[in-house]
Amino acid sequence: MAMAGLYRRLLPSPPAIDFASSEGKQLFVEAIQNGTMEGFYRLISYFQTQSEPAYCGLASLSMVLNALAIDPGRKWKGPWRWFDESMLDCCEPLETVKAKGITFGKLVCLAHCAGAKVEAYRTNHSTIDDFRKHVIKCSTSDDCHMISSYHRGSFKQTGTGHFSPIGGYHAGRDMALILDVARFKYPPHWVPLTLLWEAMDNTDETTRQRRGFMLISRPHTEPGMLYTLSCRHESWTGIAKYLVDDVLLLLKSEDVKDIQKLLYVVFKSLPSDFGEFIKWIAEVRRQEDGGRSLSQEEKGRLAVKEEVLKQVQETGLFKHVAEFLSSSKSCCGNIPILSKEDDLPCVAASVCCQGAEILAGNCGSSRGYCCSETCVRCLKTNGDKPVTLVSGTVVDGPNEQGLDVLVPSRQMKLSCCGCDPSNSIGMYPASNDVLTVLLFSLPPKTWSGIKDNKLLLEINTLVSTQNLPVLLQEEVLHLRRQLFLLKRCQEDKVDEDLGEPLS
Repeated sequence: MAMAGLYRRLLPSPPAIDFASSEGKQLFVEAIQNGTMEGFYRLISYFQTQSEPAYCGLASLSMVLNALAIDPGRKWKGPWRWFDESMLDCCEPLETVKAKGITFGKLVCLAHCAGAKVEAYRTNHSTIDDFRKHVIKCSTSDDCHMISSYHRGSFKQTGTGHFSPIGGYHAGRDMALILDVARFKYPPHWVPLTLLWEAMDNTDETTRQRRGFMLISRPHTEPGMLYTLSCRHESWTGIAKYLVDDVLLLLKSEDVKDIQKLLYVVFKSLPSDFGEFIKWIAEVRRQEDGGRSLSQEEKGRLAVKEEVLKQVQETGLFKHVAEFLSSSKSCCGNIPILSKEDDLPCVAASVCCQGAEILAGNCGSSRGYCCSETCVRCLKTNGDKPVTLVSGTVVDGPNEQGLDVLVPSRQMKLSCCGCDPSNSIGMYPASNDVLTVLLFSLPPKTWSGIKDNKLLLEINTLVSTQNLPVLLQEEVLHLRRQLFLLKRCQEDKVDEDLGEPLS
């Protein structure tokens, strides 16, 4: 019996010009000579084919993130951290993307959550002249890349909406190079920039919004190095609504006179599973991968995390939060994030189990892991300052594996303690600094309903990002972007409004 199948497509030319054709090669050489192929080299080094027919957005994004050398912060396979389509599993479930693809707004949200700096433009919020300027900017630099969302019909190609990175620009012919991630269908090809604009200036039938383009770059510092918001837990939609909408209404309805009462109003009604939404990031590795030494890369990342922690704990806002949590009026048992112990061995045991799931490729599965024991110690290497290391043995049925958790901490009165988890290692991330960062990350309008002018001035001064150290400022603004976009996802409006509140 015959079996039907498709092997590639003939690229309609014109309007496109095959990159590997004689004319395509000539365009490439001329563009190199004119300096508008600088972004090409990094992109081509990580060029990939989408692994599913509807994964063009995920493939384009993972390709760009790898080209920018953005660290995903978790392992892909074996010991390797690497962006793969399967790693882009927040904002929209992978099964949904596999069945329906991903919208422009959701891909923007996903890029933010992955740690990139993103500028997104729909065609009705931009012009072809601005688009050309952005194409030239990305083509003459290797630290910014563009992903275009367009309709294939404008190029006489089969199919509808599609995402692909733009790999270069030919100024003389005003043509852009599309690095088509559907390489099983069409090869990379040059297209007239005016026609590409026309292909983007098309309404997506799913969202009723215009298509467009996004510029993706590496932030000045690594965002989300210590804290992140998670949309993997099923309760995130309610928590995002509480933080953005409900806190504002609560402060309008209450007669708040001082900071401690304000904190009580904000924290008393936190959803019960709030601790699943904002997390601090601990790095996990197999014990056999590192032994008792740290690589330079690990030392560098840990140093950044520790500096962010230090900067949080030196803010005036942190002192108010710490005072609140230690006071009788906080009723600590009623604050959801405090319902889980901040005891380091308990936290580390949980992180070890999460790490085991990630390393086994079972992230988010119901498969059971148990951390049978943890051992907290100070690790000194080559005269460096001590670092906090928690070792755990994770049991999965008959199998066991040893994991290390590298814990960012502020070294206080240290004594290298061996394996007694009751001994004090230092101030590692806990409820007080997590809640402090959360308050920094709330939209500035949150405090506008406060009736007492003196209190309003005080809280605006405390939460202002203007005078924060650069590392902490980047961290806070990244979380604020995440919260904004997650709230838009919760409202199913992320495709309507791509703006982002930064101040």
